[in-house]
Amino acid sequence: MLKSDINIPTIGFANSPMDSNDLIEMVGGAPLIVKLLEGTQGKGVVLAETKKAAESVINAFKSLRANLLVQKFIKEADGKVVVSIERQAAPGEFRANIHLGGTASIVKITPEERALAVKSAKVLGLQVAGVGIVRSKSGHYF
Repeated sequence: MLKSDINIPTIGFANSPMDSNDLIEMVGGAPLIVKLLEGTQGKGVVLAETKKAAESVINAFKSLRANLLVQKFIKEADGKVVVSIERQAAPGEFRANIHLGGTASIVKITPEERALAVKSAKVLGLQVAGVGIVRSKSGHYF
């Protein structure tokens, strides 16, 4: 839990030969989600239901020298927004990707944005999704 009383799933990041067991234990064990930081639209997102499966996926991603994150799987999150972040591009960069030096901070979204995010994931038939919303003067873009 953050100081602002906002619950977020425990997340561990890795891009080094850190012991897979430590990473798995950091988030409380299986089941867990393993994500490539460079992945988009659900690509590079794996649900590892057992510790053995998690070790296999993490080691496979690490063998590709991929930056990854491991996140506790929260089954009750189905159909709900679990966390919302705002990414900011590094100075001189227009892309806000973390692996390009961008930063992320937790933000509060509006009820309209929450409904749009859930609807977008459902329309695409996604069980787990990261929905990107761009706020602009002319409306929201996905």
